[in-house]
Amino acid sequence: MKTIVAIYCCLLAMGGIACAQTAGAFDAALAAKVGADAQGMRNYVLVILKSGPKPVPAGAQRDAMFKGHFANMNRLAAAGKLAHAGPLDGVDGWRGLFILAVETIDEAKVLVGTDPVIVNGEMIAEYHKHYGSAALMLVNENHAKVAQAPM
Repeated sequence: MKTIVAIYCCLLAMGGIACAQTAGAFDAALAAKVGADAQGMRNYVLVILKSGPKPVPAGAQRDAMFKGHFANMNRLAAAGKLAHAGPLDGVDGWRGLFILAVETIDEAKVLVGTDPVIVNGEMIAEYHKHYGSAALMLVNENHAKVAQAPM
């Protein structure tokens, strides 16, 4: 699974590079908006969410926890801090990932520490610095254009 995540992250970064090389004219305003450096890249922190020590049993408490998890992700995305999130298959205990638009792991830990799945021990987080395409910051504003139902 680690290999799959590494390949996924490389493809995200390489896709951004390929797009930058084949795209039209440079857009300085857009580059500034997404925090791009001269190569069209920026720093992120990749967070791997893994099964935690305290699984919350099915029921109202678990439902509320996951409702809060999605609300927290939406809040972080709206604040420009969560560039991408999604589930993993969980087969090996890896449950999901966040790509946070922050400079340091300490900043990421503060943000992830607000998530109910972390607070309740359902999941734990592993942190990695990541350098990838700044265009990833455009995902959230475009997601609503391709989703038929809200998250």
